[in-house]
Amino acid sequence: MLLVLGRRVSLSFVKRVIPQDPVLLSKPILQNFRTIKFRVIHSSTVFAIATRQNTDTMPERRPFVRLPTDVYPVNYGLCLKPDLIDFTFEGKLEAIVEVNLATNQIVMNCADIDIITASFVPEGGEEINATGFNYQNEDEKVTLSFPSALQKGSGTLKIDFVGELNDKMKGFYRSKYATPAGEIRYAAVTQFEATDARRAFPCWDEPAIKATFDISLIVPKDRVALSNMNVIDRKPHPEDDSLLEVKFATTPIMSTYLVAFVIGEYDFVEGQSSDGVTVRVYTPTGKAEQGKFALEVAVKTLPFYNDYFNVPYPLPKIDLIAIADFAAGAMENWGLVTYRETALLIDPKNSCSSSRQWVALVVGHELAHQWFGNLVTMEWWTHLWLNEGFASWIEYLCVDHCFPDYDIWTQFVSADYTRALDLDALDNSHPIEVNVGHPSEVDEIFDAISYSKGASVIRMLHNYIGDEDFRKGMHSYLLKFQHKNAATEDLWDCLEQASGKPIALVMSSWTKQMGFPIIVVDQEQQGDDRILKISQKKFCASGPHNGEDCPKWMVPISICTGEDPGCTKLKVLLDSPETTITINNVSPDQWVKINPGTVGFYRIQYSSAMLESLLPGIRDLTLLPVDRLGLQNDLFSLSRAGMISTVEVLKLMEAFVNEPNYTVWSDLSCNLGVLSSLLSHTDFHEEIQEFIRDLFTPIGLKLGWECKQGEGHLDALLRGLVLGKLGKAGHKPTLEEARRRFKDHVEGKQILSADLRSPVYLTVLKHGDSATLDTMLKLHKQADMQEEKNRIERVLGAISAPDLIQKVLTFALSEDVRPQDTVSVIGGVAGSSKHGRKAAWKFVKDNWEELHNRYQGGFLISRLIKLSVDGFAIDKMAAEVKSFFESHHAPAAERTVQQCCENILLNAAWLKRDADDIHQYLLKRKAPPV
Repeated sequence: MLLVLGRRVSLSFVKRVIPQDPVLLSKPILQNFRTIKFRVIHSSTVFAIATRQNTDTMPERRPFVRLPTDVYPVNYGLCLKPDLIDFTFEGKLEAIVEVNLATNQIVMNCADIDIITASFVPEGGEEINATGFNYQNEDEKVTLSFPSALQKGSGTLKIDFVGELNDKMKGFYRSKYATPAGEIRYAAVTQFEATDARRAFPCWDEPAIKATFDISLIVPKDRVALSNMNVIDRKPHPEDDSLLEVKFATTPIMSTYLVAFVIGEYDFVEGQSSDGVTVRVYTPTGKAEQGKFALEVAVKTLPFYNDYFNVPYPLPKIDLIAIADFAAGAMENWGLVTYRETALLIDPKNSCSSSRQWVALVVGHELAHQWFGNLVTMEWWTHLWLNEGFASWIEYLCVDHCFPDYDIWTQFVSADYTRALDLDALDNSHPIEVNVGHPSEVDEIFDAISYSKGASVIRMLHNYIGDEDFRKGMHSYLLKFQHKNAATEDLWDCLEQASGKPIALVMSSWTKQMGFPIIVVDQEQQGDDRILKISQKKFCASGPHNGEDCPKWMVPISICTGEDPGCTKLKVLLDSPETTITINNVSPDQWVKINPGTVGFYRIQYSSAMLESLLPGIRDLTLLPVDRLGLQNDLFSLSRAGMISTVEVLKLMEAFVNEPNYTVWSDLSCNLGVLSSLLSHTDFHEEIQEFIRDLFTPIGLKLGWECKQGEGHLDALLRGLVLGKLGKAGHKPTLEEARRRFKDHVEGKQILSADLRSPVYLTVLKHGDSATLDTMLKLHKQADMQEEKNRIERVLGAISAPDLIQKVLTFALSEDVRPQDTVSVIGGVAGSSKHGRKAAWKFVKDNWEELHNRYQGGFLISRLIKLSVDGFAIDKMAAEVKSFFESHHAPAAERTVQQCCENILLNAAWLKRDADDIHQYLLKRKAPPV
């Protein structure tokens, strides 16, 4: 599953979720399950007593217990009949099970489902009806009781049940869409990861309890019905000729969270990979052309992974489908990958370069899971990071193969690596591997640690082992555990055998303890040799760890010199608190750099002399782009931690005036955005805007507004970034040109190219009035493409007037914004100005009940909280946020709340420590020379 929580700059993407539609409340049969104590449900032969534990009166959570192993499934025969008008579904389950141990009860997962009848038929024996169903709502389990013991051996478990097509974007849910004629309709779709298959059918909903599936769907005959496998039979329903029964081939043995079905109206484009797999991309009706780019990526990607893993893709087909209401970025269901529309659809005329890149990455990520996650699955959610970290790393390898001109590995450093470092420096971070018990704990670990730190340490491991041995180890891992489950240690064993290196020992220091080291480096010259003194200690966002029980890491360290910046001169494994290294034949005038390629997951603090010698490499571009970026990012992080003055970083930033590289500018821009947000709490916010204008003007002039011949993908990204930055900072020529182009665009004289829309929209809104906002809302209403709607939604918060900010916030909860996109509108307001931040936080508090009801229990509530409060920089705000969430519980976001409070206190300390010095420096820059 791709749940990228706000990738930076061009990869920015946030998770949002659907609200409860007041018009579409649950049908009476499904209401108030949680409060019903007893019901008597009639079966044809016997009365079964159904009991439900009322969780509202049970504040204490019992220790979590996994399902018993006395009965397990071998094959699920599942038939579902959704009602797209009443939003309910009927289901019939006939599961072939194995009874390991004689028992008179079967315990399964079940949530928001009403069982009508249940029985067990032992192989060759008489049917035994269940006499009671005891629902444990808090544990999302049901216990089926039988009048006599089920004996050891095979049998068939039969269950008839009903459920609700909910509006929470989890389980089997409804997704709202408009037909080309404008009629509102609903599709029935699924999202089961992590623990929501149990909302669609009673099952053993744990990743290690694998089985095969035979799925049938009874659907209106004018709808498309899809599942993991290919259709093997399609026939009219005997009782209703407006319905079809669609039967799918038997799946391989697989986990419940990867099962999927979709019923709706779609067009598709089709292709075949060079290894014979049929690939289809399903799009909204009338938009098949928008699936072509994703199809092209998928058709190139499958053979790439086949070759890389040396294991063939095991299914006959793969479908990629765009879902209108979708909480995550995408979900890797085996053979039927579901996507948010903006993560799959590309309009040749109206999609920008960053959207193409985003689609390529998400397709690469989800297809990697078809092997790593689906063929071999984690044993339990504790090992989720391995699934997600690996896919988040290899998606870049895949895109680099398909689109070498994207320079995607440099972008990885800005999008994933530095983001993970920032989060992992907090006291409220967590180790990559987290022991997960109760299902409600799973959502909390779908975060930048599992994804981005996971990807970063795998990138470091790949570099440490070398590509050949890494591939060899991966191949043996996939062969050994195919159709089974594995833990982190199993992968380490395979990689250790392939490489002969102490992988488990090295990697456990990175996955089992939170945080990372700061590597402190000093040097002296002895004749022709350079002696480096290197030490490690834990890096904390509040400064270095000075406690006695300081953790240590096994740190792969690479070193290069000015003689050949692209070539590693020496590699060592730092396994002690400090060491001394001698590098031979380095003349005194040559610089030495640690961590070339910015691959090792750590920060670096050089001695002043070493740092001084590296700075010319930024100006004259002899340092590689990724190393120019890494050096700046490390120093920025050290300034926030109070280890150096922020003024030193501003001086360094001025050295980037000749910088040509998009990703380096993107990271600089991000850090200046953080600084600008911090200084919005002062009365010299305008001075930092002037600094931004001065820094970005030369590159802005060089790029201009028009695309030049011979320019490529990265030039388009850079132009959008720079013009947006200049426009937001109030650069007059940029503002005037943006207004002129916006007017022409609105009047239809000259339509803006897709790559210029975000910067132009942002600029005119930032310096606009109510007429500008009204025009933008009109463009939003007229937009036929979700990408364009999202583009507008993300920048609406830039408007400055308090009454208009309020109007934008109200719009966020309106019918005009797809429920999953509300968060980005509120986040845009919070991130744009001091007033916006206060207004957004008040809005979240005032509308908490509605927002929490939309996003409860998901990773999306965390995103909303983080965007709303992370930018505050006053101690008392941390207390206010803490106090609010003590009385308004959001269990799935507990750690996020702690991280936000910590960030607010860090911001306040940073401001207190450096504000005066920054102000003096900015004033001095403006002062005329004496």
